[in-house]
Amino acid sequence: MRSLLALLCFLVFSSAVAKDYGLLQYRNDLTTQEKVRVAAVTALPTDFSKPMAFEANSAGASTSRALPNGNAFSHPSANLKGKGKQDFFVGNGLFKKVWVSSPSSTQASDGLGPLFNARSCQRCHLKDGRGHPPSGPNDQATSMFLRLSVPPRTDEQLQALVDKTLLSIPEPTYGNQLQDFGVPGLLAEGQMVVDYQEFPVALNGNETVMLRRPSYAVVDLGYGPMAEDVQLSPRVAPPMIGLGLMEAIHQADILALADPDDKNGDGISGKPQNVRDSKTGELVLGRFGWKATDATVRAQSAGAFVGDIGISNPEIKNSYGDCTQNQGSCTSMPNGVQVHLGDTEAPDPILDLVVFYAKNLAVPARRNVDAPEVLAGKQLFHETGCAACHRPNYVTSQEAEQPEHRFQLIWPYTDLLLHDMGHGLADGQVVGEATGREWRTPPLWGIGLTEKVNGHTYFLHDGRARNLLEAILWHGGEAQEARDKIISMKPDERQALISFLESL
Repeated sequence: MRSLLALLCFLVFSSAVAKDYGLLQYRNDLTTQEKVRVAAVTALPTDFSKPMAFEANSAGASTSRALPNGNAFSHPSANLKGKGKQDFFVGNGLFKKVWVSSPSSTQASDGLGPLFNARSCQRCHLKDGRGHPPSGPNDQATSMFLRLSVPPRTDEQLQALVDKTLLSIPEPTYGNQLQDFGVPGLLAEGQMVVDYQEFPVALNGNETVMLRRPSYAVVDLGYGPMAEDVQLSPRVAPPMIGLGLMEAIHQADILALADPDDKNGDGISGKPQNVRDSKTGELVLGRFGWKATDATVRAQSAGAFVGDIGISNPEIKNSYGDCTQNQGSCTSMPNGVQVHLGDTEAPDPILDLVVFYAKNLAVPARRNVDAPEVLAGKQLFHETGCAACHRPNYVTSQEAEQPEHRFQLIWPYTDLLLHDMGHGLADGQVVGEATGREWRTPPLWGIGLTEKVNGHTYFLHDGRARNLLEAILWHGGEAQEARDKIISMKPDERQALISFLESL
């Protein structure tokens, strides 16, 4: 009787904790007792004198305990065993595979392009980490490209946007993105040019930070002029770690955080991105990409194969990549389909193995979680409201596709929702539910190892921020209040906040 009473009291307490996240009402994969446990371990902290339970294990049982060196983002999930680990390393080989133009003497390696941004997945996601903008006019922007779109021109295009059969309208000649390479005998589409204008931001404590505002243009156009109303949206390649676990977050946990009309009046109005499932045609929750345009790691990988490398696959059987009907010299080039292997340039099981690799790249363990400065920074992170969008933790679904991803306490620091980030970060490009000012909250796990893995500290969707403080100072819109609080902090408080972020 006493234990039952204790359980009922705990249920009442935990129900209050769980109400904000909708766990008790919406998680249909958990028992009542499991919901209580989940509510307790995912409640926002109130005691900042010590780390929370299991906080160092960023990705639950799959957390990598390897040395946090230059290969920190390239290890398999720690709970992968046997065939899973074997498939991971085979997938790694395919992820690094360098594709060549057709025809060639290779077997199952040709089909590159004809227009492309990179010759392998690894060349964008160097060491499975974060891309960067070009450092100068002679630096090729292999890990960064421009998304292209135009406003709808016809009723059919407008209806396609409404129906979400398209998320944006491609530029008529140059397609969905600018390809800065072409196979031998074919002109590249053009070259991205970035220009920066610096301006000062004054901080409390007589400190000044110089931010750089980028502008973008395209030169050396290979196929005639672009539409005058083209919208250019720069994107750097995001880190690859923890993707399978983010796919395993229960949809109800994400949707419970959405508040598109800001009904609770906290100034945060995150909203979900809805995209069409390519096979069923049903609307599903977008999770991946800078504007949450892909629902699964498989969809994102298939799109990158075609859009970035020009390689057709079982999900997208377009062997000419992003070539358009206005690029006849591109669509007349040979492709790499070899009938005896399949009807695409990357037939099964290539895509399966690359997807498995991408879904099982381990998240490194946290560092210095009990350091006083890190704990102080964590408290400031919560008190300033950063956790309203960068939601710290989840317990993944019991029904996740892969057993290793099920029922794991993970700490990605994202709500996977779209948020208005203000005029400063706006690209003007409407993509599905995302306006030209809205971006998906990027996960923060692993962010403190960016310099060690990739040799730089460029952040945000276009790498304009040269360090974490600059990234914070670019936040506007829904994050304006939190940004202003950080500007008003004492210098040592700001440093504590940065130390917390560097520990992730």
